[in-house]
Parts: sequence; C-alpha cells; structure tokens
Amino acid sequence: MKDLPKTRNIGISAHIDSGKTTLTERILFYCDKIHKIEDVRGGGDGATMDHMELEKEKGITITSAATTVHWRGIGNEGIEYAEGAGKGKDIKVNIIDTPGHVDFTVEVERSLRVLDGAILVLCSVAGVQSQSITVDRQMKRYNVPRLAFLNKMDRMGANAFNGSKALREKLNHNAVLMQLPIGAEDEFKGVVDLITLKAYYFDGDNGENVRIEECPADLLDQATELREQMLDAVSEFDDQMMEDILEGKEITEETIHNAVRQGVQSLKLTPVYMGSAFKNKGVQPLLDAVSRYLPSPLTCAKPQAINDENDERVTLEPDFSKPLVAMAFKITDEQFGQLTYTRIYQGELKKGDFVWNTRTKKKVRVGRIVRMNSNDRDNIDSAGAGDIIALVGVDCASGDTFVGNDDLLHISCEGMHVPIPVIELSIKAKDKDNQIKMSKGLSRFMKEDPTFHVFTDEESGETRIAGMGELHLEIYVERLQREYKAAVEVGAPQVNYRETIRTEANFDYTHKKQTGGSGQFGQVVGSIRPLTEEEKDREDQNFKFHNQIKGGSIPTEFIGACEKGFEDVMDKGPLAAFPLINVEVFLKDGKSHDVDSSDMAFRIASRQAMRQAINAASPVLLEPFMKVEVETPDEYQGFVIGDLSSRRGIIQGSETNDNNDTIINALVPLSEMFGYSTDLRSGTAGKAGYTMEFAEYKECPNNIQSDVIKARQEKLASDD
Repeated sequence: MKDLPKTRNIGISAHIDSGKTTLTERILFYCDKIHKIEDVRGGGDGATMDHMELEKEKGITITSAATTVHWRGIGNEGIEYAEGAGKGKDIKVNIIDTPGHVDFTVEVERSLRVLDGAILVLCSVAGVQSQSITVDRQMKRYNVPRLAFLNKMDRMGANAFNGSKALREKLNHNAVLMQLPIGAEDEFKGVVDLITLKAYYFDGDNGENVRIEECPADLLDQATELREQMLDAVSEFDDQMMEDILEGKEITEETIHNAVRQGVQSLKLTPVYMGSAFKNKGVQPLLDAVSRYLPSPLTCAKPQAINDENDERVTLEPDFSKPLVAMAFKITDEQFGQLTYTRIYQGELKKGDFVWNTRTKKKVRVGRIVRMNSNDRDNIDSAGAGDIIALVGVDCASGDTFVGNDDLLHISCEGMHVPIPVIELSIKAKDKDNQIKMSKGLSRFMKEDPTFHVFTDEESGETRIAGMGELHLEIYVERLQREYKAAVEVGAPQVNYRETIRTEANFDYTHKKQTGGSGQFGQVVGSIRPLTEEEKDREDQNFKFHNQIKGGSIPTEFIGACEKGFEDVMDKGPLAAFPLINVEVFLKDGKSHDVDSSDMAFRIASRQAMRQAINAASPVLLEPFMKVEVETPDEYQGFVIGDLSSRRGIIQGSETNDNNDTIINALVPLSEMFGYSTDLRSGTAGKAGYTMEFAEYKECPNNIQSDVIKARQEKLASDD
C-alpha cells in the first residue's frame, strides 16, 4: 500500500505521426531508463518502444508496449506530490505507448481499459485530427483523466493557442493553457510556467539540463494575462480559491496544484502543455504534471467487476490485503510461452501462487512474473494492487479475469469494446508444409488480437481473414511470411457488407414433428423491429432479445433455447447471406407440450419464426462507410473533392490550417476506397495525405445492392 500514492498508470495516445513514441523515448531517457536516445525513423536501432522489425522499418507503432520508469522531479530535486507521498520521492510511472494508426485501434482500446490516466498528444501544427477524435472518444468511454501535450512546437506553422482552441471546439474539452511558449517554429526555445511565471529552458545535447530563469520581459504581460485566465478556470474546482481570487488575495502554488488535480481527476479539466519531443524540449515539466495531477490507483475511479450470478457490480479496492483480482488485457505468444500483460486491481500476486481463471474455472500456477520494458523484461517476485506486470507461461485469453481463491469464481472484470472488422480477404498456403505454418501463425494472431478474425468460407472452403483495414491485414500477412516463414497467396480485399431490417414484423410459428415415440413441438409468437439509432450507437449493439412471456405459456427452461434460435439466424441474412445487425426480438407468447416440447423443438421454431419475420420486415443491405480526412495543398482542393464525390463520398466540410493546407472531411463507402492512396498521390503530385477509419454502416443504394447481391449469388453458385 505504501507505494500506491506514488504510482501512476498512464497511456500515451494520439493521431498517427503526432510523436507519441518519440515522447516516450524522451521520458525513458530523462528517467534514466535508457542512456541513448534513438529516433523512430532513420538510423540506429529504432525507438525503444518500437521493438518489432516491422515497426522499425515502417516508422509506425503496430503494437502497444509497456514500460516502467521512476521520476524524481526536474533536476532530481523532488516535487510536492499528492496524497502525502513526500518531496523527493520517486514516482513510479507505468507507461503504455499505443499505436496511432486506426487499423490498430484495439491496442489503444485495451490499454485505456486498464489505465488510470493518459497523455493526449496533439501536433501543434495540425491540431485535433481524425484519430485524435477517436482516441478522445476511447478515453471518455473508460473515464480516463488526461493531460494534453502540444508536440512539434518547433515545426513551421506551430501554434499553441490554436491547439488549445481546437481541444475546446472539436473535442469539447475544458482545455486550459498551463504554459506560454517562448518563441515558436525554429525560434522555439522553451516555455513559461503560468503557475510560477518562471521560464524553463532545456540545455545539453539532449535537453537533459533544465534551466529555470525569470520570465522574459517581453512576455511578462502576456504571461500574466494568461495566468489570470488559467486561475479563473482552475478556481472552478476549489471554492476557497475562487473566494480568495475575488478578494484579491495571493494564491499559493499548492492551492493551484490542488485545484488542477481536482479538475483533472473529475474529468472536467484538461491542462495543456507544450514542447518538442524531437528537439528535447518541454518533456520534464510534463512529467511533473503527470506526477502532480493524474490519479494514483488510490484516487482514480474505483474499478468494478461483474457478479455473473446476479449481474450486479462489485467494486474492487486497491488493497494488498484483499483477495486477488486481476485482468489479462493483452497476450502475445513468444518463444518461451505466452506472455500475458496483466493489471492487478486488488490483492497481491506472488511468484509460485495459484490463481483461478473465472472464465475457464481452472486453477493455474504463476511461474514467472516480469516487469516489462518494451521487449525486455525484469523478473520480479511479487506485484500488488495498482500494478501492471506480465505473466510468463500462463495460458488464457485476452480479457480473462484471475482471482486469488475459488470463492471469487463468480466475478469477472468488465470487458473492453471491440470494433467489428470491416474488410476481409482470402489467404491460402502454397503447399501442405506452408499450410501448417500458416495455421499456427493465424491461430496466434487471432488469440492476440480480438479485431483479427479467421474463418473458413462455408461455400468455397477457403480460409479468410478479416480486420480493421488494408494495413491491418497487410501487416499480419507480412508477419506470417517473416515470423513463420509461411509462403502464402492472398486474394483481393473484400468489403464486409451487413444486412438489417427497416420495419417491424410479427411472427407466429409452430414447429410440429411426429416420428413415432416422443415428437417435437414448440410454438413461438412475437415481433421484431430495427434497433433505434441511440441503441445502435451503444457499443455495437447488434441483437437484443426481450422475454415478454407471461403466465408460463412457454416454460422458463425453454426461453434460453428460443433466444439461441433467434440469434442463430443473425449469421446469414436473406438477401446475400451476410450477417444481420441491429435487430430486436420480442417473444410474447407461445405454446408447449408436456411430452413433445424440448430445447431443440423451441430452437427450431425460433429459427423458422425469425426467418419468416425478417423476410416480412423489408430487409436491406448495408455497407461500411469510412470517415476520411484528406490534407492537401489548396490548389488540389477541387481535385480531391471531385474525386471523393465520384466515389459516392459525402463531403462533410473543409477547413484551412495554419500552413494554408486544406483539410477535407468526408464519409466514403469502403468499397470505393481501394487503391485510393495511389490515385491521391498521382492527382496531387504526391503532396496530399489522408487517414481513414470506420464510421458507420449505411444503406446501400438500390443499384449497388443489386450488384452486390448478384455478385454474391454468382460466387455462391461457382463455389457449389
């Protein structure tokens, strides 16, 4: 317990290429975890946290990486931390560096699920970008307090005030500048702390020496004005501070820190810091802010588990003396067995302990516990509540809950939101030996990544893989070839269409079969309807079942079979055998027979009733639409808009950034986006770039629906 006030579990998240991994590399250096800074791109061994060869080659983060550092404050002089941790004491910071590319969004999702705080990194030139919005939505989903860091202040067009404004206008944050930049672009020299009005400069080859001086005279008036604005905003979280400001009293630094901490941890305040991680400026004050304002496991919102017996929530206490409760949030298979990244919420875990997996109900022994530093690890003997560690050789699935005794087998930690895959392609091995290698690799990838799906097409018998985007699947195919030496061939990417219904419809179906001896009998009566927009938005809710049986017309023991029967039909819609989504079923009445009714009879009756109702409910084909953001020089704006429109894109708006580049936002069907990067490069002389992520499923136009259904029927016929 003594270390809990001095522990911070944080994630670093942002839009792709905003400098997350570069920032993490500087944090490792300033905390003496590494002794040489490596950059994400170009030369050297690559950044510490990007340990995969593919990450080093492509200069992007593909998989989240964890590490632990200790921070003593600027200049190792100590800092007044919250919760009585004392001045000059190390703060232990468990950090997870997450990918920025939307295809690997599940890495962000599962990291934020187990973290207590986060740093939202923004490019000070581009401001809030498309993936910034996605990451922010994920942070809000898990109620993660955050600080904002405006990176790349040394770049042409950098503007801290625009970045702060974008946080307020685009993300609805109560964003408050805590610093004033000293210069900008190639003149960026340091920052003025608005609490102390001191100037911070970063000297030495790697910015390791923080020099603190008085605020430059030419910035004093502006800094004083911004300080007053900051104090006004922060005083919202401290009534006494607000009174003191109104009465003109001097406000102490400690009072300001306490108010900021209250605002951050209530999720109602986002302090904004700035710097250039690449130029080694501004990172140490950010670390001080992490220590001061982000919560420890003691002060963060108490995590909750679910009691599987009654669906009630169970609050977990960050207490070493209570029975162990931990969650496996990420797994990777390695040479010496499975590595399971685990967050301990309650109790203590020691090497050699036996723990129970609440999903499998099996007892397993914990042979090794390690603390991760990217791909390196240090063996440790024990870990306790609030810690993030990894277990070696424990077989489990991502999202499993471990408990310290079998009295807790009925509880499980809440799972994470897993997006549905939108793109798939066929894959086959060149011969039998390669088939074995391919199968082994695909099994591992599917176990590690909940958004990566592998299945066999029933009609054609071919193996298909599905994921979040072209890059997502491309990376896994490349990993098969590199890590498993599997020679494989892949087919063209295909869109994952869906089907749904547009209207309500009733059903009344009786299944009756007599073949000598006991027969089969079951009748189900009810209705189906499409889910409302509000219900669709809630965590990809695709199927809802309501038992409205009264008077026992269908005995309770058969209700579960009815639900399974209705859900069975969701796998294949009536139009083109694509999965059905967003359907709500109401079971209202029925009949049973004392002898002939059974689970199977009611399951068959429900299946047939569901098919009957769906055909009567105006089924329609849906296609995935992507949120596309294109950044282009103004002279190519007309080409980009015209090209997106020709792809059936819906232009949602455009804006101009400080570099006079135009940012165009659009919703475009995924089926029209294959090969877009090549067309965009050739149409803009290579000067435009874009990002794309799944937005929603929308109804197909009639002509597109007809084409898709026809192509699907031809495919099914040829497979036969």
